[in-house]
Amino acid sequence: MPASARAPAPRPGPALNEEQQAAVDTVLAADGFVPFLLDGVTGSGKTEVYLHAIADCLARGRQALVLVPEIGLTPQTLARFRARLGVPIHALHSGLSDGERARTWAAFARGEARVAVGTRSAVFLPLLQPGLIVIDEEHDGSFKQQDGIRYHARDFALVRAKALNIPILLGSATPSLESLRNVQAGRYGHLRLQRRAGQAQAPQVRVVDVRKRPLEAGLSPELVDAIARALDAGGQVLVFKNRRGYAPVLLCHDCGWTAHCPRCSTPLKGTPMTVHGGGRRLQCHHCGTRRPAPDACPDCGGLALQSQGAGTERIEESLSARFPDYPVRRIDRGTTQRRDALEQHLAEFGTAPGILVGTQMLAKGHDLPNLTLVAVVGIDEGLFSADFRAPEKLAQLLIQVAGRAGRADKPGQVLLQTHHPDHPLLHTLLTGGYAAFAETELAQREAADFPPFAHMALLRAEAQEVDAANAFLAKARREIDAFADPRRRPPPGQRPTLEINGPLPAPMPRRAGYQRAQLILTALERRHLHGALDAALPAIYACPEARKVRWSLDVDPIDLY
Repeated sequence: MPASARAPAPRPGPALNEEQQAAVDTVLAADGFVPFLLDGVTGSGKTEVYLHAIADCLARGRQALVLVPEIGLTPQTLARFRARLGVPIHALHSGLSDGERARTWAAFARGEARVAVGTRSAVFLPLLQPGLIVIDEEHDGSFKQQDGIRYHARDFALVRAKALNIPILLGSATPSLESLRNVQAGRYGHLRLQRRAGQAQAPQVRVVDVRKRPLEAGLSPELVDAIARALDAGGQVLVFKNRRGYAPVLLCHDCGWTAHCPRCSTPLKGTPMTVHGGGRRLQCHHCGTRRPAPDACPDCGGLALQSQGAGTERIEESLSARFPDYPVRRIDRGTTQRRDALEQHLAEFGTAPGILVGTQMLAKGHDLPNLTLVAVVGIDEGLFSADFRAPEKLAQLLIQVAGRAGRADKPGQVLLQTHHPDHPLLHTLLTGGYAAFAETELAQREAADFPPFAHMALLRAEAQEVDAANAFLAKARREIDAFADPRRRPPPGQRPTLEINGPLPAPMPRRAGYQRAQLILTALERRHLHGALDAALPAIYACPEARKVRWSLDVDPIDLY
């Protein structure tokens, strides 16, 4: 067994509070397949519940599988589990070599390995003595495989747990609306952790109205002053901006030209290229196209090219200049490409006063005990998205990133900087928390017959010419209509049991040189959706139009773009 898989002798953890103990007792009492939603505020000690449940599983000679959404969470989880459980904890994720993944797979196939921590692909590990499956941050979209064979690791884990007749524990501070709906319907047990573990207190949250305020690299004077106070008090600061790069747009101040991606733009809709490297290069975050930034405007020849907006690079540059005596470390995809890079960055950052500038990868489960201030910059983009899931994603992101502050004995503060301080979503989150938001959003979804109160499938086609994509989708629609259950056709004036919308242009109509169009299928009952697709798919595969396009079918899509 490799040395990295060996674990020290187990050590006891902190005493459980009443809520944690009640959750542990409920999970240990489960007999056979029972799904539980562990709904706990950030810092409430959900991991302690996982550890006690896994320890009981090991005591019964069983295996446990733990899924986490990001590779960056794996090292931290592995270290904590190895210290507490006293058995080898195996990792499985895409950052490992083929040999390392093969050895872990073989160890489980032989029944030698007892506990695995991995990302979504780990859901397929063989379990000869299954005892428990844990899904941490179950709401996270990273559990959905978006290309190739599309699957949702959380949903497949539920299927596996039922087939193996074992309990499954889904944990989150911001549960998905699908999971909350399953709780309402009585399909999941609901375990609540409503207060932070130990002496930690929930952070104070304040909205900073930046209308008519001067901004430097997207930062308001109030926010910069708060950062200075936190650093002077010996604390750490997280500045959250969910946009990597230096700036979102390169603009000519003389004529209004902007740098658009040549492979993703259309005559009616341009796709801006993101400015990187302090303004020296341009990159499309959709297809990866890169090119140097021009020295002069290609349209008018002017020299007044300006980077508009701020990304993590620009914020890092500004804060480094303003606070030269403190370390400023940027955490985004550009700085974490190497293996274990995120773990190394956080280890080097340590507990001394300093500033972290990062994207959503810092919002997921990291425990930073000396972090006393979280400054959320630029949330306005998510307030007005066309995606019906956007409010849920934004609410989850805000709650998760706010939860990084004040996790130990130091009080925490969260500043939300926005041009829309009166937006209903922010008001609901600030006054009622995520539970109030979820209740409101579920009511709106039910009124609109959107998931989780309906079931959806997305059939997308991509081609060099949009006519080929539309022709394939039109053929696919005819085939689905022909094979659909005739009973779904209701009397006039009533809604059909299966609705088909399209062919429609995708919200992003062109990507990497391919024109994109789609069909959206919606049904109130899953059997109508699956029945029509099962019957029509052979004919869709066989039709001549299918050979002229790239197409995919995504059942229960989480991203309509």
